[in-house]
Amino acid sequence: MHTIRIAQMGLGPLGIKIVNLINERKGVKVTRAVDCDPRLTGQDLGVVCGGKPNGIKIVSSIKELNRKDFDVVILSTVSDMLRIAPQIEDIVALGVPIISTCEELSCPWRISPRIAGRIDCAAKAANVAVLGTGVNPGFLMDLLPVALTAVSQRVDRIKVSRIQNAEFRRIPFQQKIGAGLSLEEFEKKRLAGTLRHVGLTESMYMVAARMGWKLDSTVDELSPIVAEQEIKTPDITIKPGFAAGVQQIGRGIVAGEEKITMVFRAAIGEPDPCDRVEITGIPNIDSKIEGGVNGDIATCAIVINAVRQILNCPPGLQTMTDIPPVSYFSE
Repeated sequence: MHTIRIAQMGLGPLGIKIVNLINERKGVKVTRAVDCDPRLTGQDLGVVCGGKPNGIKIVSSIKELNRKDFDVVILSTVSDMLRIAPQIEDIVALGVPIISTCEELSCPWRISPRIAGRIDCAAKAANVAVLGTGVNPGFLMDLLPVALTAVSQRVDRIKVSRIQNAEFRRIPFQQKIGAGLSLEEFEKKRLAGTLRHVGLTESMYMVAARMGWKLDSTVDELSPIVAEQEIKTPDITIKPGFAAGVQQIGRGIVAGEEKITMVFRAAIGEPDPCDRVEITGIPNIDSKIEGGVNGDIATCAIVINAVRQILNCPPGLQTMTDIPPVSYFSE
């Protein structure tokens, strides 16, 4: 198989990590780079990513690139549908498929139907596929539990827990979960909707759709995890009584019954990290990944591993449950 050429759009901490991991792989290669930050325009991608110059100059817009220079765009810019839609439309207008880390794009049909339809129409008109994915949403709290039900005779209820020690996550993630904030600051950000794991509700809808469950309602409960003693890391110091992170619980209700429960807990110094899927049914299934999966590495890996599938997907807006199974490939 020929080397798949990738244009990386978005060069924040996640985008840079994606580029560096691609550089370690066979079968994929970054050939172009885009970021709207004027401080990066014209700079060498290799240098920006902490290495040697590689001759790839960063441009400010996908429209500045020659379509013949890349096969797929990896889009790691924003988390919400409203801002990602124009970026996607600019890319598919070139006739290029997209894999995006935008959390709300992972399963947007029930929450953002109008924008999802707009993206779907644009992708079909261009005869390319668009996929939103990542470690979560995209795998651990939706695709993985769905896959585990393949051996089920009956599924009555699904509970998914993602418990993380956020000490080893990138700084933007630590900020997103409110680590180091006073409880008053935490509450202000909670009310403003800026402090939460994006994608929990999307994951519930993805699971429900595959189970054939029509969710009557969803609940998203968010609360701080409070430090009982001072926590120090190389990047942050958290005082006792301040927020060390966040706990978010999603509940999917069908006919008055809680059929889906999703527990997302991420905090600096979390003592027992794990990823766990509990399926009540025939048979009962309890699958646990001790220590949990590192979200930054896994998100980069899953978008890279999905490039082969996206080239062969039907056109339109896809979810991880729509496309052939994604797996690691060596070349």
